[in-house]
Amino acid sequence: MQPASHTARLEQVSAADSRELDRVCEEVATALFEDGLEPPFNVTSADFAADPYLICADRYWRLRFLDRPSIRTAAACSAWLNVHVARGHRTEVLEKWSLGYAFITKDSVESTLELSQAVEEIVGRDTSAGDTAYFASLYHAGKLRSNFWFYELHQFLDSSLLALAAGVHRQAPLFTALRSFAAFGSRAITAEHAIGLLDEAWTSPDRTRHVVDICLNGIQAAAPFDGHGHLLRDRAAEALRDHPLDHIFHFRLASGQHMVRDHDAALDSINTALRHLPALGSRGSHKLLQEQYLAKRDAILEGRLRAQLDAEHGQRLTEQENRHQQRWEQLEGELRRHGEEQEQAQREGQETARANHVRSVELVAVFTSAIAFAVGSLQVTLTGSFSLRDRLALIGAWGAGHALFTLLVVGGTWLITRPRRQTRASWPTPPAG
Repeated sequence: MQPASHTARLEQVSAADSRELDRVCEEVATALFEDGLEPPFNVTSADFAADPYLICADRYWRLRFLDRPSIRTAAACSAWLNVHVARGHRTEVLEKWSLGYAFITKDSVESTLELSQAVEEIVGRDTSAGDTAYFASLYHAGKLRSNFWFYELHQFLDSSLLALAAGVHRQAPLFTALRSFAAFGSRAITAEHAIGLLDEAWTSPDRTRHVVDICLNGIQAAAPFDGHGHLLRDRAAEALRDHPLDHIFHFRLASGQHMVRDHDAALDSINTALRHLPALGSRGSHKLLQEQYLAKRDAILEGRLRAQLDAEHGQRLTEQENRHQQRWEQLEGELRRHGEEQEQAQREGQETARANHVRSVELVAVFTSAIAFAVGSLQVTLTGSFSLRDRLALIGAWGAGHALFTLLVVGGTWLITRPRRQTRASWPTPPAG
């Protein structure tokens, strides 16, 4: 089939019928690939949903990369792109193709030897070697990024001959974003350095959607650091202000919110990502992304449930602790009252014992005096020649003396053993403060 007939078919297809558009573009791309012909037409837009020429060229180069996933194919694609894609849309198409084709061929990473053998050929034959090397570098770096080979990506971007051949393109924000991605995943590079590269790419006036995507991907894939979740959440929210329908950015936002344990917001974000996920895509896998999003949704739901259970458990612990505190205060009060009662009983017992002791001393004194009086009276009565009157007078004097002695003993005992402390009720109240 002649190249003109391919172009004619694309001219006749209507963009209003998406199924027919997809079928015709796929058939034309397949025919060009089987005939060994590159697309003979030009692309004047970056509309991957409705421009039949761009869709057909996209399908064609997808077939080329799947057939030979190498930087030589990347060099050929770059050369075609520089000639056939309008300059105003070249950056968007370049970034989408280089990174997208890298993703679908990530299982075929070329070795260092294969790269070095191809570099001389690419740079030597191409008049726009810098542009070609840049596209090929993005393609190879995209494979390493898709496989999360952080160390290899860092080494490639820093010292590879292919990356060095990109020249001024090394200062492009997309290149810096890839360096940031490699730094975030590296154990040998600090998070501060990675964030510095992130900020450099993020604040660039030439920042594109793909730059933002790689930056967010790098933050999410990073080894944990202080403020990790907050950085991802805040940057993803900022990205969505410029790209509100981007399903990947909603997924990144959900991941950040999940990391900071804002489970309800994360659930809303991941549901939005699933709603905006397209069913088709030539450089990505709808099924793969859907499985990834659903896995994140399950993790968010699990975290949300765990947070609820933890909150309920914490509430029960608080209530139990309050009950224990109240019980302890009650026991303390009872122990205090019991101690006071024991102290009061001890004091009363001591007073009773003291009183009993006094009574015992007094009784001993009385009985002693009575016995002495009786013995003395008996001697006066039975002996001597005293008259009855004298005997009675003598006995009376003797009894009076013993009575006085008894009173002195009893009185002295009471004086010595009388209470010397006031009762607790009569103690003075201590001054406040």
